[in-house]
Amino acid sequence: MSRRAAPVVADLVARARQGDAGAVARLITLVEDASPALREVMESLREHVGHAHVLGITGAPGVGKSTSTNALVAALRTAVRRVGVLAIDPSSPFSGGALLGDRVRMADHAVDPGVYIRSMGSRGHLGGLAWSTPQAVRVLDAAGCDVVIVETVGVGQSEVEVAGLADSTLVLLAPGMGDGIQAAKAGILEIGDVYAVNKADRDGAERTRRELRSMLSMAERRDGAWQPPVVMTVATTGAGIDDLAAEIDRHAAWLSGSGELALRRTARARREVEAIAMTALREQWRRPERTADLDSLAGRVAAGTIDPYAAADELLAEG
Repeated sequence: MSRRAAPVVADLVARARQGDAGAVARLITLVEDASPALREVMESLREHVGHAHVLGITGAPGVGKSTSTNALVAALRTAVRRVGVLAIDPSSPFSGGALLGDRVRMADHAVDPGVYIRSMGSRGHLGGLAWSTPQAVRVLDAAGCDVVIVETVGVGQSEVEVAGLADSTLVLLAPGMGDGIQAAKAGILEIGDVYAVNKADRDGAERTRRELRSMLSMAERRDGAWQPPVVMTVATTGAGIDDLAAEIDRHAAWLSGSGELALRRTARARREVEAIAMTALREQWRRPERTADLDSLAGRVAAGTIDPYAAADELLAEG
């Protein structure tokens, strides 16, 4: 399989590098399907990644994530940047595919060759992302995107993984979507690099901004640390979007100048390697002979003849 796949993968990567949207789509499909050719894909992409700025966009359902993403893409295209968008949707319980298809809200860019938009199903993965999102980001990075936007399902206490994937994280709020205490509980005050109060033409928008600024000011930050700005936007009209794009660019510049970018990307790579290794271990344990070992150990734990930590050590020692 590998020998057959290698020439095909090399051709797909070469075409993706030239801006062939069909080749990009096929590479991401290989990633989503955990194809046997996935190792060849990652090896072929290796020397072409690390150039794109990865922007994560999150926020509670209803704050206007897709509309804001659409407006941001327009602003980035005005600056002649190539943009990739991964819109992570809840999955259909039947097909496992993306359920909402947020691309319908980004139809303005459907025929723009400088924009690639892909909806990906979360497939039950917690954290607001699909398990294959990091590899899909690599595909878009290698395909020459200057900015890769990852839009999450929605934010919650367990849905903050985007901060570990992105170089910059944009958190969207809207008036009437809950008070500052609820925002703190959702974890958004810990993950955001830039905040936007969308739907700023509604009553309560200024109050939301004041509350958010007040809570951000109470956070302990080391000297020289980034101070997250709060921008007012109306994504449906484009109001404030240029200011938002400017703050994202300012954060990108700070990341590079402070050395934080390298630290974040190293931490991201560490998590990615760990996740791949854990997935490989789980696949080993699903083999019939290993399943029998695990069942035997589980029986001994239930019978009280061995504790679960000792059982885990024994399972790992058996390779």
